Amino acid sequence: MGPTHDVRTVPLPTGEHVPVLGQGTWGWAQDPARRGSEKQSLLLGLDLGMTLVDTAEMYGQGAAEELIGETLAARRDEAFLVTKVLPYNADRVETVNACERSLKRLRTDRIDLYLLHWRGSVPLEETITAFGELLRAGKIRHWGVSNFDPADLRELAGVPGGDAVATNQVLYNPARRGIEYDLLPRCQERGLPVMAYSPVEQGRLLTAPALEAVARRHRVTAAQVALAWVLRRSGVIAIPRAGRPEHVRANHAALTLTLTDDDLATLDAAFPPVRGPVPLEML
Repeated sequence: MGPTHDVRTVPLPTGEHVPVLGQGTWGWAQDPARRGSEKQSLLLGLDLGMTLVDTAEMYGQGAAEELIGETLAARRDEAFLVTKVLPYNADRVETVNACERSLKRLRTDRIDLYLLHWRGSVPLEETITAFGELLRAGKIRHWGVSNFDPADLRELAGVPGGDAVATNQVLYNPARRGIEYDLLPRCQERGLPVMAYSPVEQGRLLTAPALEAVARRHRVTAAQVALAWVLRRSGVIAIPRAGRPEHVRANHAALTLTLTDDDLATLDAAFPPVRGPVPLEML
């Protein structure tokens, strides 16, 4: 991997460091008119050190992976590629087949981090066995999970090989604070990074008055405030989507925004911290 410029990093359980700010690609490759801009955005993100690129076989039924493969063909070694297997492809045989399809679409010989997208009906033992096979074959470098609640993580810990989990990707933003009660502290204790998807609630937080008020104080955008709020936590990685280069630059600038105690109090008043366990939310 190339230099991460001024993007700070967080260690995976293996000790390898990844950027705390990456690039999400949900919804990409859906509109031919946006294709050029999406490709430019991805390359600019690499230039700025946002080298963690998150996608999934589900996104556009593989079209997002194809777009990434095409764009990164000459710069594959600079990127830390994350993709996901759908739960109904997650048995011992189909996980391997799904991974091969993703590798082909991504035009690469290895996936840096392969995630189970969410819990399905396939026993975790089967998925973890397949992940182990893929690791040994060099097809993936790390594996993790997505949308796992504390009970799911406890179950995973009891599965042979389950202790090799590298991350849990979950929904986290000022309006979705349930993980702060139990899931986030548990992951932090274990040194398991949490990857926050939809840190701006797919754009719905952009008009939240509290975020706008804090943004005015710092002369930044509400989206940058939401990102800085997520990234202030240790062991948390954010993967906002940006389909335009100027949006990538704005996301990157959020790394230098430090929220004050007053800012955090404003946001707590609008988005109160949870006081007990909350079922894990998903988008």
